[in-house]
Amino acid sequence: MTEPVVIGVDLGTSAVKIVALGRDGVVVASARCGYPTNRPEPEAAEQDPQHWWEALRAAGDTIAAAVSPRRWHAIGLSAMLPTLVELDADGEPVGPAITWEDGRAERQADGLRATFGDDMLYRITGQRVDGRYLAPMHARLHQLGRAGVTVAGAKDVLFHRLTGHLLTDPSTAAGSAVYDIEQGRWSAELAAASGIFGLPEVAASATALPLAQGWVQRWGVPGDLPVVLGAADSVLGALGVGAVAHGDVGVIAGTSAIVLGIAEQPTHDPARRYLVTPLAGAGWGLEMDLLAMGSAFDAVAALFGLGGPADLLDAAAAVPVDQAPLFLPYLSPGEQGALWDPSLTGTLQGLRLGMGVGHIGRALLTGIVVELRRCIDVLAATTGRSGPVRLGGGSAVSPLMWQDIADATGRQVWVDPAVTDHSAIGAALFAADAIGAPIVRDQAPQIVEPRADRYAWWTDCLARHDEARLGQGGR
Repeated sequence: MTEPVVIGVDLGTSAVKIVALGRDGVVVASARCGYPTNRPEPEAAEQDPQHWWEALRAAGDTIAAAVSPRRWHAIGLSAMLPTLVELDADGEPVGPAITWEDGRAERQADGLRATFGDDMLYRITGQRVDGRYLAPMHARLHQLGRAGVTVAGAKDVLFHRLTGHLLTDPSTAAGSAVYDIEQGRWSAELAAASGIFGLPEVAASATALPLAQGWVQRWGVPGDLPVVLGAADSVLGALGVGAVAHGDVGVIAGTSAIVLGIAEQPTHDPARRYLVTPLAGAGWGLEMDLLAMGSAFDAVAALFGLGGPADLLDAAAAVPVDQAPLFLPYLSPGEQGALWDPSLTGTLQGLRLGMGVGHIGRALLTGIVVELRRCIDVLAATTGRSGPVRLGGGSAVSPLMWQDIADATGRQVWVDPAVTDHSAIGAALFAADAIGAPIVRDQAPQIVEPRADRYAWWTDCLARHDEARLGQGGR
C-alpha cells in the first residue's frame, strides 16, 4: 500500500500521542509514550522537556515501523495548554516545564487581576486569569530568579524541536494571559506587567515549515516534509470529534475534561463562565475545562488499590446512581468549568456503613457529569443550539459515562469508542487541510439516546451539588 498518510502529534499531559491518518480518515497506526509529572511540593506539577523528546522519538519510531515513512505527507501538532517552558538565549529550556496542573502562582495572578481588573483582562484576552496561565507562572519564577529570557508554551517548543523555528499560534498564545485575541497580537502592557520581555512570534495555525534534518534522517521521511504549526489540544480535540459548526459541542475527556462550543463570533460572557479561544481556522471556541477528570479517576482507583479507572467505573456500574453518596469532584483543587473558583476542593458527603468502592466511583462519576452538564447548558444558552454532544478522549471509554451525559443533558451523545486520541486526530486533519489535501472522517459514531425520564433527576442532582458546594464556602 502506497497511499499517503498525515501524522498527528499531541503532546499531552501524561503522554505524547501520535496517529497516522489515511486519506479515508481511518487511523492506520497509533502510538503513545508516557512521561512522569514531578510534584516536589504541594500544588506543584513539573515535567522535564527532555522526557518529552525521548517519548516523541520512541512513539515516532513506532509509527515509522508501522507505516512507511515515504508515505508521510505532513505532520500536524497539538499540545496541552497552558504549560510554561522558560527558554534561554539559545532557545533551550531553563529548568522544568510548569504544567497547567501547577497551582503555585495564584498570588501572582491576584496581582495581575488587581492591576487590570477581571473585566479588562477578560475583554482583552478572552480568559479568566488565574495561577495556571503562563504570565503568572512566569512572574513567580522571575521572583524566584529562575526565569529565562523567552516565555513559550509546550506546543511552541514542540514546533521548535521539530523545525528549528520558535513560533506560536493564536490558540496557544491565548493561554499566556497576555495575548489580545481580537487584535491578534501580544499585549505589550500585559506582558510588561508580568515581567515578560521575550515571546514567540505569533503565526497562523496553518503555517508549515520543513522537518529538521535530524528527524528526517531518524525516520527516513521525505526531506521536504512539512510540519504544520497547529493549535491547542482543546481546539484540535474538538475538530477531531467533529465539532466544527456554530453550536456544536465537543467534550474531550482526558486528564482534565475540555468542553468546547463552536461560535461564529468571539462572544464574551457577562458572567465570564467560559473562555474565548481562537480556533485553528475561522471561528471561535467557547471553552470550559474541568480540571480533574481522568486524573480524578486515576487517583481514586489508586486509593483503593484498583488496577485503574476502568476497574473503578466497572465497580461504579453496579451501584444505582441514586444510592451513591455526593462527591464534589474538585480534586485539583479548584475549578475552571462553568464555575471558576480556585478555592474549591473535593468533598464527599453521605457515606454510610455498607458502602464500598463502587459507591465512591459512582459518586465521582456523577459529580463530574453534573459539572459537564453545567458547562453544556451554558453553551446552549449562548449559541442558541442544542445538538448532540460529541465525546472523545482517553477517559471517555465507559458506556456508563456516555449514558449519564445523555441523560443529564437531555441530548444525544455521539462517541467513537474505537479511537481515543482525538487531539492527535484533529492535528492530522488540520494539517491535511493546511497542505491542500483535506481528509473527511465519515466514520459513523455510536449514538447514545437520552432517557427522558432521567432528566429531572439530574436537574435535582445538580441542585444538591450546588447546595453542598455553597455550604463549603464555594462561590
